[in-house]
Amino acid sequence: MKKLLVAFAVLAVLLASCGGAASGKPKIGVAIYKFDDTFMSYVRNAITENAKDKADVEVVDSQNAQPTQNDQVDAFLSKKMKAIAINPVDRTAAAAIIEKAKAKKTPVVFFNREPMPEDMKSWDKVYYVGAKAEQSGTMQGQIVVDYWKANPAADKNKDGKIQYIMLKGEPGHQDAELRTQYSIKAVTDAGIQVDKLAEDTAMWDRPKANDKMMSFLAKFGDKIEVVFCNNDDMALGAIEALKNAGYFTGKKQIVVVGVDATAPALQAIEDGTLLGTVLNDAKNQGKATFDLAYALAKKEDVAKAGWTITDEKYVWVPYQKVTKDNYKNFK
Repeated sequence: MKKLLVAFAVLAVLLASCGGAASGKPKIGVAIYKFDDTFMSYVRNAITENAKDKADVEVVDSQNAQPTQNDQVDAFLSKKMKAIAINPVDRTAAAAIIEKAKAKKTPVVFFNREPMPEDMKSWDKVYYVGAKAEQSGTMQGQIVVDYWKANPAADKNKDGKIQYIMLKGEPGHQDAELRTQYSIKAVTDAGIQVDKLAEDTAMWDRPKANDKMMSFLAKFGDKIEVVFCNNDDMALGAIEALKNAGYFTGKKQIVVVGVDATAPALQAIEDGTLLGTVLNDAKNQGKATFDLAYALAKKEDVAKAGWTITDEKYVWVPYQKVTKDNYKNFK
């Protein structure tokens, strides 16, 4: 009898270690660059919501440290996950992750932070889910252009130029670089001249943006006409600093725009402190990430996962402009 019990115990352990075979559901490992990023928390929730009754998903916080994430990937592979989904801390670290996953024949779906093109081409079981950052920058710029043309008072010094501040996300991050470039390009393409007063990184972070904005206000004061922010958290940080300086009361106004369309940002649009934002569709990015990882985990054709796959590798989730006119549609 004892031998029989031991045999059953060993069998249970073996089943539990076989990538979800015991539950009948595939096991998928998901690593998020950091849990306290507002936008990524929405993506994470969408992944776990879509995984219900389909897969056993283990989601981990990489705490904005690539060595931590590397260890987490090693753990996923040792647990024989059927697929892994990675929101990389450092996009240039993708090559090492792919090499490890390829050795274990474990498919990888990267999301929200796009690996280098050469890394994406290094194996046929590597995919990416995200949005085209240049599109978000262009839309952000267009929101400012529409407002500028409709509100002559926005040109405080009547020089025909937009005096602006740029609050950037992480240096070298493709979203930060492209949103910065294309938001201003959209303005100049519309025939409006610009005058950059200052540009600095606030690392996607609300408190850091608050600190930077306070410094900019101390230096430039009411010369500032527009504050471009690569994401909503930084826009909200800038707005806090502006509120403390007496803006958004009476005629004392500064235009602020963000990207992501988070719930607090939508509230700021309603309050009249944020001119507009651009929907970075967390719900569909999360769903697409899970759908691809799930299909790969089950060794099914990803083309049948319900998403348009570009260049056999990429799922692009489109952005949408959000302003006072339509923000209620996104609540």
